[in-house]
Amino acid sequence: GWNMSNGMKIVKRFIDILSSVAILITTSPLLILSAVAIKLTSEGPVLFVQERVGEKGRVFKLYKFRTMIKDAEKYTGPVIAKADDPRITKVGKILRALRIDELPQLINVLKGDMSLIGPRPERPEFVEKFSKENPFYKYRHLLKPGITGLAQVLGNYDTEFENKLRLDLYYILNYSLMLDLKIIFLTIKTVLLGEG
Repeated sequence: GWNMSNGMKIVKRFIDILSSVAILITTSPLLILSAVAIKLTSEGPVLFVQERVGEKGRVFKLYKFRTMIKDAEKYTGPVIAKADDPRITKVGKILRALRIDELPQLINVLKGDMSLIGPRPERPEFVEKFSKENPFYKYRHLLKPGITGLAQVLGNYDTEFENKLRLDLYYILNYSLMLDLKIIFLTIKTVLLGEG
């Protein structure tokens, strides 16, 4: 069964807030630099805001640095981004490679929409599609989605949907602070080695 106690939830939330504030402060020069680079090199807003599905199926607005051309989906409709997507800008490529584009999600963590670690939040259109394909998919929404998670550190961009789901469900069923620490460690390793 799923066993995240209220005590664990409080500890996880406390770690989330503390870590987010610390990371935002330490990376602030990088955040400013990224914002300026985006603004100078392509037209459109600095932040990219998109609806995602969170805990208990609640829809929230997720923040990222914009890495694609303005209105990238105007003509295609919702599509899952590929690693070598032609809509990605030059600056966007760098931000994605170094995972800097994900940093504004720390604001989502502070707002309580997300946690540092958990299943990646998907878009409503895809959640609907995946839930029809797999009845277990809805269990991903038992807890807050994360900036990083088990499926991110053990899989990569092209990992099969079923395998990612298996990893997300494993995380939910076996949740512990030790597991969170392992994922943080693996995330840092992934970013530093430029894998995934």
